[in-house]
Amino acid sequence: MAKRLKFSGDLCTTAMGIMPHEDVHAALDLALTMDIPFWPQLPRLSFYEDMYVQAMENFPGAIIDEGHTRIYVDTNKFMDDIPRYLDNEDNPAFFRLSDRYSLVYREFLSKELSSFTSIRGQVISPVSLTLKVVDENDKPIVYNDEMRSLAFSFIQKKVNAQYRELKEKNERAFVWVDDPGLEFIFNAMCGYDSMKAKKELTELFDGIEGPRGLHLCGRPDWDFLLSLNIEILSLNAYAFGDTFVTYPGTKDFIEKGNIVSWGIVPTYFEEFSQEDVETISKRLEAMWKVLGEKGLDMGLIVKNSMLAPATCNLLNPDKTVTVESSFRLLSELSKHLKEKYGKEI
Repeated sequence: MAKRLKFSGDLCTTAMGIMPHEDVHAALDLALTMDIPFWPQLPRLSFYEDMYVQAMENFPGAIIDEGHTRIYVDTNKFMDDIPRYLDNEDNPAFFRLSDRYSLVYREFLSKELSSFTSIRGQVISPVSLTLKVVDENDKPIVYNDEMRSLAFSFIQKKVNAQYRELKEKNERAFVWVDDPGLEFIFNAMCGYDSMKAKKELTELFDGIEGPRGLHLCGRPDWDFLLSLNIEILSLNAYAFGDTFVTYPGTKDFIEKGNIVSWGIVPTYFEEFSQEDVETISKRLEAMWKVLGEKGLDMGLIVKNSMLAPATCNLLNPDKTVTVESSFRLLSELSKHLKEKYGKEI
């Protein structure tokens, strides 16, 4: 697998795309405080800001019912729309995120972004997309081979179209695939087995032009995840990091020069209120200690580590307050660890 990364982790900060803000400028300003900023998704502001809705722009047969906050694929319309889709397969503009589907994306691109370590975008994974989006009979489209196959090609083109736009602003840009539903394929009741998912995800990442990244907040099969052809893995380390570091594949993943984005700062009020820089750094360093005991050099761990909030969050009663505090604590944590491990960077 050819390496496409043009930067190191070096304890840089980034965060998930979904934010609880209803003010575009406040959300964007906060995103730009990260070492690796991103364009925010603001579902509290508009149904079209939902990551599933954003991904379905121009998907054949897609019905976006804003009034009922529902999205589905009509089978007959899907077949009728295929010729238009085929006519536009080689048209990058067809796969770009339009202003209607993001209130902040174009504004993000209007900023001076070349001096950042990197910049980042995101697109929902075709696995999560097809598990969530249903047809007119409420059957997930993952079970329709034609729709699922097209979804994988469609999302690959979406990722590449976004990457090309971001790369114009920063040559070290990347787009990660957001996969909140990936953990469900390991449930025996799912019906979409992990072997098929592995094959289709491998083909997806093979066709991605930039650095290949995957983000999830859930708990998948870690062996499965670490065997994918990706270079950046973003996970909820606050909840699952203790388990993640025990897998042999984690050490191998980092040794190959791949990056782990450790989602270590909680965003839920109850958890966040119990933490500070000292407690969070001790929690993360305990995970790194496990990797060190397996023979992984601390310098390599630091070089190939990014830092992030544990999850996105739309549920806090204080709306944006805890999330904004989480971003500030994340920056403090990064500064603290850079001072401690500066010689390693």
